[in-house]
Amino acid sequence: MKLRVALAQVNPTVGDLVANAALVRTNFTTAQDAGAHIVVFPEMVLTGYPVEDLALRPSFQLASQSALTELAGQLTGGCVAIVGYLDQVNGAPQNMVAVISDGQVAARYAKCHLPNYGVFDEFRNFVPGDQTLVVRIHGADIGIAICEDLWIDGGITAQLAERKPGLVIVPNGSPYERAKDDTRLALVTKRARQANAPLVYVNMTGGQDDLVFDGDSIVVGADGAAIARAPQFEDGVALVDIDVATKTSSPDVIISEDEVSVDRALIPGVAVRLDDREEIWNAIVVGLRDYVEKNGFRSVVVGLSGGIDSALVAALAVDALGAKRVNGVAMPSKYSSDHSISDAQAFADATGIHFRTVPIAPMVDAYMNNLVLKGVAEENLQARVRGTALMGISNQEGHLVLATGNKSELAVGYSTLYGDAVGGFAPIKDIYKTDVWALSRWRNEVARARGEAEPIPVNSIEKEPSAELRPDQKDTDSLPDYLLLPDYLLLDRVLTAYVDEDQGSAALLAAGFDEALVRRVIAMVDKAEYKRRQYPPGPKVSKRAFGKDRRLPMTSRWQEVHK
Repeated sequence: MKLRVALAQVNPTVGDLVANAALVRTNFTTAQDAGAHIVVFPEMVLTGYPVEDLALRPSFQLASQSALTELAGQLTGGCVAIVGYLDQVNGAPQNMVAVISDGQVAARYAKCHLPNYGVFDEFRNFVPGDQTLVVRIHGADIGIAICEDLWIDGGITAQLAERKPGLVIVPNGSPYERAKDDTRLALVTKRARQANAPLVYVNMTGGQDDLVFDGDSIVVGADGAAIARAPQFEDGVALVDIDVATKTSSPDVIISEDEVSVDRALIPGVAVRLDDREEIWNAIVVGLRDYVEKNGFRSVVVGLSGGIDSALVAALAVDALGAKRVNGVAMPSKYSSDHSISDAQAFADATGIHFRTVPIAPMVDAYMNNLVLKGVAEENLQARVRGTALMGISNQEGHLVLATGNKSELAVGYSTLYGDAVGGFAPIKDIYKTDVWALSRWRNEVARARGEAEPIPVNSIEKEPSAELRPDQKDTDSLPDYLLLPDYLLLDRVLTAYVDEDQGSAALLAAGFDEALVRRVIAMVDKAEYKRRQYPPGPKVSKRAFGKDRRLPMTSRWQEVHK
């Protein structure tokens, strides 16, 4: 039998039950009007995802239940909807999906990794997460799993194989990471082959705090071959006609026995994969856009130094929000070079953002007339005056301040608390300095291909990085002295191994890194944890993002490198 399945790749908002229900209704109607027999929504689409400790609030659990009941009554017709939501069993939160048919909740399934206490009378046709749910729809026996159920060998996936479904459906909320699309496809392929059935994997889109969801919904055949694949970072409903065997199992719930057909078979499509730089760019843009939009900010403000980090952050903001919602502020000190102002102005001219200059020398002098500060303390004062100026503008005009630090700087503590570390969101905090250069060049290449002005001044990309807090200062002055140019290339290799891959000192030395370099970098990373704890959130794009995945004790006597 040929079954038409709609993959609703959508962007819900955590806690907005009314808007999320409307999102489900709209896409349900689109799917049904297109002749879909089943429409699948992402994990916890009704509540948004992840809800974190909201899941523990009985008021939120009950609100989700009520919203589902109301929504179910509005989803009528021949199309069956698979909708993720938050429920409770004996007061404990449950990540669940509801199978909704003609205005009624016909079955419910709980994810195996939330607390589960069995079946209770108030849940009709409820299957706990340590069992599988198989539902017969139009004669096809459909096994349902939720997100992590798919990722773990044995357990649910083994049961699905034993129960011989004709189709497997997996609602997901799978955050973006570099190269995760390849991992997903390999996993979906493996599970389809294990179950010997086609598999439909539906993922959400959009940003939620420091997570980004990239869509990339997938349909594979029983042999694991890709049938269809939705675009990354795009909302929409993908329709796929799937050849499904009927009456292959003993279902837990029977919704409909009558087989169906399609009037005109669709030609499935596999979306073109994005290259690494475009993928990361889109992830950051989506994360920034949704953080601003979902939190109700009208605009953002960026301290434009003329350097590459601030230019990249501002360019990302322009793509996310539009130039008219981006404000750039140049804050020259007595140590600032002429090209700092000219490069910042060049960026503003190329993109059309709002731009102003606020000299900080008089403010720094006012502090210095009342404080005796020398050396690093005096340098950091300039950064803190800039941070105070940005926060003052934010308070006065309502902009969200964007921090401009990158992962290399955060790793080694090359930031000033209450200075360049101020802000409400940090778009590039999970990409290394070498990525900053690569993305900046890529964005200019895109502009040239479109016949547009390059947003990021070439001088900002090519000049040596400097915070300009003292005469002739370079960023590399604060890096290990024995690094040779280009310093960040070597530093980022060490950081990738130590931070992202969790390699210890022995592994780094075995990889051929200089012992003195390893000692210095590890010490700098470990000592900077207290700074990272106070840094603004930003989109996770790596498998080991600071704060989200990698969190060291701030107080610790462990030394990775022993003398």
